[in-house]
Amino acid sequence: MDNNLARAMASLTTGIYVLTTQENGRCHGMSSSWVAQVSGEPVMFTAAVDNAHFSNGAIARTGAFGLNIVGRRGRALEDYFNSSRARRGDNLDGIEFELSPSLAVPWLKLAMIALEARVVDSRVAGDHTIFVAAPVAVRPNANDRPLTSLDLDYVYLGGKQVVARDRSGWD
Repeated sequence: MDNNLARAMASLTTGIYVLTTQENGRCHGMSSSWVAQVSGEPVMFTAAVDNAHFSNGAIARTGAFGLNIVGRRGRALEDYFNSSRARRGDNLDGIEFELSPSLAVPWLKLAMIALEARVVDSRVAGDHTIFVAAPVAVRPNANDRPLTSLDLDYVYLGGKQVVARDRSGWD
């Protein structure tokens, strides 16, 4: 990706989320910023997951995932899930969570809001799969401001490409 295109993609602002899965007793979470609402009636949203990521297969097989919205006070979630410590299959052992009521996906206690979502469609788009999902249940937790990509010193551009954010000229 050339520098101008990388800068353009890094300028797209996004929320910060943790997608969670549970399959055969194994609970996993991954940092995600590529999430967007795509329908109002019925309510649906998308989450793009790298095709090579552990979560991709678990979501495809179970047809369900948790969407944990990270607030500013939950920044530790982003720090953990963006670290090398989280790059393993069963990575929620040090994170407080409960299983959601219907689909039994992990809801993280530090998340400001957690949703359980049922996959209604999916499409491969390059090196990611776009999962279209419908919320099944919601658990509000903390009154907080959502963490966004503007709060981070780096930005994910796909694959293993994480770049430092160029903040020059923003103020």
